[in-house]
Amino acid sequence: MKLLTSLLVLALATLGAPALAQKVRLATSEGDIVLELNAEKAPKTVENFLQYVRAGHYDGLIFHRVIEGFMVQAGGYKADLSEKPTRKPIPLESRNGLSNLRGSIAMARTNVPDSATSQFFINVNDNPRLDAAEGRDGYAVFGKVSEGMDVVDKIRVVPTRAQGPHQNLPVTAVTIRKATVEK
Repeated sequence: MKLLTSLLVLALATLGAPALAQKVRLATSEGDIVLELNAEKAPKTVENFLQYVRAGHYDGLIFHRVIEGFMVQAGGYKADLSEKPTRKPIPLESRNGLSNLRGSIAMARTNVPDSATSQFFINVNDNPRLDAAEGRDGYAVFGKVSEGMDVVDKIRVVPTRAQGPHQNLPVTAVTIRKATVEK
């Protein structure tokens, strides 16, 4: 009976325990960044991001928008500035309780709320103005940097220039060499 009670307590504790967070490693030309994804708060966004990672979509793409006191953005462009094809947009999950704080990762989108595809950004400062609020749709945070914020800080200070439609393009490309899902 004591064994049965112990097993029951263990089973109940396991059922109530949150699932282990999924991690993705971005091996960049500046070093590695490990992202801890929050599927509990942003399930559709995390699954979308993981599908792109597993498909190799991010491999070889550049950080095409770097604004030192704001964020670094990637996920859409090759080094020649051609745009990589994407899947259809996903629903916006910005009202999930996660905030655009330093080190958080969020989906980039157009002015249309449900327009995020593959592009993402990492906040380099606290940016609460990007959170959903009354009259504001916000940007969906779906995780955070768990390792490599020093790498993000190296990227955020690279010299940038305007080129075509890109206003904050690094002078020397910062590349995601490989994105991998970690166990």
